[in-house]
Amino acid sequence: MKRILLTGSAGFIGSHLAERLLRDGYAVTGVDNFDPFYPRAVKEDNLSALRDHPHFTFRELDLTQPNGLAQVTEPIDVVMHLAAKAGVRPSIENPLSYLDYNVSATNYLLEWMKEKQVRNFVFASSSSVYGNRKEIPFRETDNVDYPISPYAFSKKACELLNHTYHHLYGINTVNLRFFTVFGPRQRPDLAINKFVRQILNGQPLTMFGDGSTARDYTFVEDTVDGICRAIEYVQAQPKVFETFNLGNHKPTQLSELIHTLYELLGREPNIQQLPMQPGDVSITCASTEKAKELLGYEPSTSLREGLQKFIDWYHQKNHLYQSKAV
Repeated sequence: MKRILLTGSAGFIGSHLAERLLRDGYAVTGVDNFDPFYPRAVKEDNLSALRDHPHFTFRELDLTQPNGLAQVTEPIDVVMHLAAKAGVRPSIENPLSYLDYNVSATNYLLEWMKEKQVRNFVFASSSSVYGNRKEIPFRETDNVDYPISPYAFSKKACELLNHTYHHLYGINTVNLRFFTVFGPRQRPDLAINKFVRQILNGQPLTMFGDGSTARDYTFVEDTVDGICRAIEYVQAQPKVFETFNLGNHKPTQLSELIHTLYELLGREPNIQQLPMQPGDVSITCASTEKAKELLGYEPSTSLREGLQKFIDWYHQKNHLYQSKAV
């Protein structure tokens, strides 16, 4: 049985991915540091379905330390690196921490892979590396030299670091650029979770800008399917360094997203408009042609369907998000 080292396994995407990998017949060693960015109880709940699985091993550890992975002694076939300090706006307030948690942690992880001779690496990058591009769709061949937030810079820096280790040490690598992933277990700071919470609590919905910004919302199960395909792909190649977009190729304006949420929740709109925030981009839209051709990636969940699935989940788990810390 092949074993995946999955960083960030207690998070939103990581917990979904761990469940899928176990269903697909992998053993999973999950690691997470329970960063206090949001309450630990949320991540513990994410892990609840995994804890008792016979092929899931969990270790709480800190990847920002040079010997952070010393606890991992079992042979690893593929490293899937999801762990990162997230958020465009927080990165502007505290940029140095993004160097530690994203760039340095990735460097330590790659050093560990070199020492342990782990040959296959899949890295979670971000659509933010494209900067404030206006031409859509975004293609993997587009210039990504102009990030507009420390978070975007950190992801671009990691992609470059990954190439260095591929070139020097032959680590097979796939970078995956995610596009606005949403669905059950979404982080409480992200827009859809925050909007639903505000609407159900009878609070004004805080909208940054005039509602014309657009995002390529991608349902978490579609993203996870793309990751699993990348994990298979990286193992099948004798030598590979590739980058893929994992998006939905269907940008939706913020105003339309908000209207759909109010409609699905059966509430009257109550919107507080605030200025656009530094680091925010006007639009994202993924070209998924390359991922379709080489990975067989085809997202199938519509925005409306995905929002309903999130709402159904939120009604069951809303007690986790009533803390003042959220």
